[in-house]
Amino acid sequence: MDKIRRNERMTAMMKILAGAPNRIFTLNSFCEMFGSAKSTMSEDVDLLREVCRSFDLGEVETVTGAAGGVRYRPLVSRKRAGEYIADLCEKLSGTERVLPGGFLYYSDILSTPDIVNRMGEILASEYGSCDPDFVLTMETKGIPVAFATANALGIPLVIARHSSKVYEGSAVNINYVSGSGSIETMSLSRRAVRENQRALIVDDFLKGGGTAKGMVELMREFNVSVVGMAFVMATTSPQKKRITGEKSLMTLSVTEGEPATAVVRPAAWLSDLPNGD
Repeated sequence: MDKIRRNERMTAMMKILAGAPNRIFTLNSFCEMFGSAKSTMSEDVDLLREVCRSFDLGEVETVTGAAGGVRYRPLVSRKRAGEYIADLCEKLSGTERVLPGGFLYYSDILSTPDIVNRMGEILASEYGSCDPDFVLTMETKGIPVAFATANALGIPLVIARHSSKVYEGSAVNINYVSGSGSIETMSLSRRAVRENQRALIVDDFLKGGGTAKGMVELMREFNVSVVGMAFVMATTSPQKKRITGEKSLMTLSVTEGEPATAVVRPAAWLSDLPNGD
């Protein structure tokens, strides 16, 4: 095998690490792959760490211990996140996307991979320190963003359904009050989660908070802790939701008139810049 140059090794390493966020790769695995000494690979990792830090591309992190190695975390600073979401809000604001009932059409946004992946990275950056074991969402529109968040965190995605499916085995079913005030059913397979795990709830839209509260109650049935709740869009009305402590990427208000106008803004927490961001 021809000797592999440093730029080739580093390019391949970055591709491998970025393709599996938060997964730990041992230095030995890279040594065997490239036929290099461990000291050489350590120098390459240090260079990758500096490049990612300099260009705000995330974090290459060394994990110590018996199960240690190297992993990539796709961190997005709040400054960059706020700028990205602000640009997205401009595209969503106006009259063309307003639907009856004060809703907003943005299914096309939730179907665009690069937008959804960036949202997932932003939410993963915000909730990674909470150490969730899985991401929970409700079928169906929230699945793309929830999947992107789970991928960025390197953890599984769990999907609650409106009714149990025979191919998922026995399930826990609960009734909850939806945002419209009607009684709905939520179901989750008993094999999907384990007791004492930690869940991050991610969904596409928050209005009254009925569905989100239902997911919290569902996790209570499994003795699972909810460490965070995140949404793509939240309405400004009603101001008081059925849940507390949630975060959304954007807020929506619809002004009355003919035609009605959607005003979409970045959520307030995105304008807070801790840690010198």
